[in-house]
Parts: sequence; C-alpha cells; structure tokens
Amino acid sequence: MTAAAYRHLVRVPGVRGGRTIIEGTRLGVHDVVGLIVNGATVDEACRSFPGITRAQVFECLSYYEDHRAEIDDLVAGQMQAPMP
Repeated sequence: MTAAAYRHLVRVPGVRGGRTIIEGTRLGVHDVVGLIVNGATVDEACRSFPGITRAQVFECLSYYEDHRAEIDDLVAGQMQAPMP
C-alpha cells in the first residue's frame, strides 16, 4: 500500500516539532482535530482558526482517520497541558 498524499498538509523540520501542519501555517492537524473531537463543527473550527478553509479542516480529518493513534496522543497531551 502506498502512502496517502495530502494536498494541504506538510511536515516542516523545526516547525511544531516536525508534526503535520496545514501548509502555510503553524497550525497542527491535532489542533484542528482537537476542536472537532470535543464537539466543534467544521465551520466552528474555521472560525476558531481564521484563514483556514473547510477543505483544510476536512483534510485534517482525513489525516486523522489515517493516523488516529498519533493524533489521539497529541490531542490528549494538549488536553493535559497546563494553561499559561
């Protein structure tokens, strides 16, 4: 099986720890997915992160389906992190 290609997602060494982000941003897939799994809609995610599109949110969800364990761990870590 070949690896899936994601049109809007990239990994950039040194950005967000090399985790997958939305291209042209510093926004991690796990940031978007964290909102969605906690009850936000796609449109609410777009409003929470101005400048991202519905297509980018849906691609984050597609990535999540393909990498669920990785993203679940990152989201869980965010939920446990102390607020500044």
